[in-house]
Amino acid sequence: MHSQHAVSPSAEHIRRAPKVLLHDHLDGGLRPATIVELAAAVGYGNLPTDDPDALGTWFREAADSGSLERYLETFTHTCAVMQTREALVRVAAECAEDLAADGVVYAEIRYAPEQHLDAGLTLDEVVEAVNEGFRIGEHNAARTGHRIRVGALLTAMRHAARSLEIAELANRYRDAGVVGFDIAGAEAGHPPTRHLDAFEYLQRENFHFTIHAGEAFGLPSIWEAVQWCGADRLGHGVRIIDDIDVKDDGSVSLGRLAAYVRDKRIPLEMCPTSNLQTGAADSYADHPIGLLRKLYFRVTVNTDNRLMSGTSMTREFEHLVDAFGYDLDDMQWFTVNAMKSAFIPFDERLAMINEVIKPGYAALRAEWLFPRG
Repeated sequence: MHSQHAVSPSAEHIRRAPKVLLHDHLDGGLRPATIVELAAAVGYGNLPTDDPDALGTWFREAADSGSLERYLETFTHTCAVMQTREALVRVAAECAEDLAADGVVYAEIRYAPEQHLDAGLTLDEVVEAVNEGFRIGEHNAARTGHRIRVGALLTAMRHAARSLEIAELANRYRDAGVVGFDIAGAEAGHPPTRHLDAFEYLQRENFHFTIHAGEAFGLPSIWEAVQWCGADRLGHGVRIIDDIDVKDDGSVSLGRLAAYVRDKRIPLEMCPTSNLQTGAADSYADHPIGLLRKLYFRVTVNTDNRLMSGTSMTREFEHLVDAFGYDLDDMQWFTVNAMKSAFIPFDERLAMINEVIKPGYAALRAEWLFPRG
């Protein structure tokens, strides 16, 4: 039900609204100034520029190429400066602080521990450093009046052969800050079924996992992720639109896979700006999120890589408000969807929805009652 006084929310409203983020890469969200400082500290000399503003622009432009492979190249630089314990703690803390300042109240941040071993850290040391950083960031944010809770997702790389090892690592830290597992990297030639042993292990352990599927590759990737691997959520899942037929008269028919995904409420971790950059969608207005929201799929809104996309949760919602005329009720729907889909216990998800998210939106919706300050 839409509010009687539903108006298009301003950027300030969107920033202040409680938001939930499920798909965000730690190595895709560094502050440009931090990259420059860390590069100097560890002697990394391959940055395209040492000027933070110019560096931020370079990342966005390199990622704007329209190719997923070129987009992934930008991570060489961020990973290069994330090889020490101190760097990982700092990057994780700043991630939590930046999200909290943007109004995010719950976030699941993913990273691949295997990509942070070049300076001699062990997998366990990487996980412990990132977890420590998230706790520091949560405390720093609370001191500035922003509450956030952050969980880690451990990612295995599709092209590597360490997925079972990373899945075991995630399970080992499941009560110490890690809430789930993921696989990422180029989809073509790297089907999720190659990592079946990792997914079957996690199912036996009653643990949670999401799979990057249906971003650059089509329905077979989504089908494998769901029906062979048992994914709890789909990272992107944007190509599910290929299994939906919109007739000239506006009627819609769903194929068997799309119907299954909707019927089973399998969450779609959608990242509009990222999809535009990698060529998975042509414009915000044409992004499948609009139709999928109308059809009541379990759609969530996410940032993917805030540095490469020059984005934030506020910016993602601004684009969607502009493209589809969404109001605070729509924002709340996306946010509740995301919180329902989080990998933390049910009672905690429910409390976040009822005690944090819904009251936050109710307060914003009620502002028209009062004189402006």
